[in-house]
Amino acid sequence: MPPFNRPQLTPEQVLARYRKGPTTGLFTDGSATPNPGPGGWSAVYVVDDELIDSMSGREPHTTNNRMELTGLITAYRMASSTMPLTVFTDSQLCVKTVNEWAASWARRGWRRKDGEIKNLELVQELYALSLEKKNLTLQWIRAHDGSRWNEYADALAGDYLR
Repeated sequence: MPPFNRPQLTPEQVLARYRKGPTTGLFTDGSATPNPGPGGWSAVYVVDDELIDSMSGREPHTTNNRMELTGLITAYRMASSTMPLTVFTDSQLCVKTVNEWAASWARRGWRRKDGEIKNLELVQELYALSLEKKNLTLQWIRAHDGSRWNEYADALAGDYLR
């Protein structure tokens, strides 16, 4: 989610300003301001620093976590089922959900030991996609550190603010 004191750059401004970070992968983001409130998501597919495809969308009333999950689901759908690729997100919650927690939740009938699983339908869909597309690796990337394509995904997801 973009901080209120940080200027929200357009995707074009991001490309002109930033150069560092991974140059191949799927980059995703999601935000809601305020949270909950209006929100946006994005998925960006890049190979050798060239934009191959991107998708984004918005919701009139949502949460940042729903938008993060929606961006990831879109990225997994965009990806080939054979080409190895890294999916980058700045949501540690989403990375831990898919890489650490979802398998045990599924074994327990989609229950947590200590309460409900929020956004269950999105978590289930993303986890199913992660099992189907074993060629993809989900990895956390630090937000707002100048990584070109993560900043680009952030700008696309934040279009609802402009």
